[in-house]
Amino acid sequence: MNEIKWNDRFNIGVENIDKAHQRLFSIVAKLLSLNEDVAKQQHACREGIKYFKNYTIKHFSEEEAYMQSINYSEYAIHKSLHDNMRIKTIPALENELESQNYSVESVQHFLGICVGWLNAHIMIEDHAITGRSANKWVHQSAEDEIASLEKAIIQTLENLFRVKAQTVSVHYSGEDFSSGNALCYRLTYSSSEGERIHAYLIYEERMVLNMLAEILGKQINKIDKTVFYAIKMLSQKFMECIKEHFILTNEYQLERTDLLTFEQIVRIFTLEKQYPPYSLLFNTEKNGYFAFFIK
Repeated sequence: MNEIKWNDRFNIGVENIDKAHQRLFSIVAKLLSLNEDVAKQQHACREGIKYFKNYTIKHFSEEEAYMQSINYSEYAIHKSLHDNMRIKTIPALENELESQNYSVESVQHFLGICVGWLNAHIMIEDHAITGRSANKWVHQSAEDEIASLEKAIIQTLENLFRVKAQTVSVHYSGEDFSSGNALCYRLTYSSSEGERIHAYLIYEERMVLNMLAEILGKQINKIDKTVFYAIKMLSQKFMECIKEHFILTNEYQLERTDLLTFEQIVRIFTLEKQYPPYSLLFNTEKNGYFAFFIK
């Protein structure tokens, strides 16, 4: 990952919030440099990540107090983003770090997701507090709907792919979670009235190789056309298993399947005016990360 530096474009115009954001970027920059020093990496990253977590939680509380003081109209959904990071994302990343003994790969996951989240959250949601941008998390899906979909995905990943998964985020916004390459599928469904729904499934490369090796009982060393077609068919089966948990009813038929690059996935989040109402990220233990969203 390239060096990360503070840029004044991140300023939202509230002094204490801007200073806190600068401090968060400074901590991440320090963690990036520590992760490149193998001799210091484990202990230093452990302490640095603990400090990052504590400072982040403190900052969230201060930012929430400010939003309440100005009667910010989107306070509830903004706080839910903080809660998701505080309650789901950071603990899930910490569990991975501990289970992998702060390996370089697990620290890369932590930093990649945190850097991506910070950038998007500050530039869009925090700027919206002072009217400098429009917030993108407009849809606030009911907690029971998200919980039902979350449970269905975890169960399907285990039944279909033989991997156990833990939720990292229920507000995934295109953060780069892949330490290598990613395999990205878009499944387009259409109704008789011409309405379309797009489902996106994003697999970290090592997840694909590991789970196909488990299914086939032999080692798979590279992504080739056989792997592409296998995951394409498994992705369609995955959707059949979970479609009852959101608006993809039986009247929608699969129209086409496209293979996308991760850069195209990032552009979808960057260019769309609103983030999708269902957008989740999972860690499948030592098998890599998996993301799913609907638009």
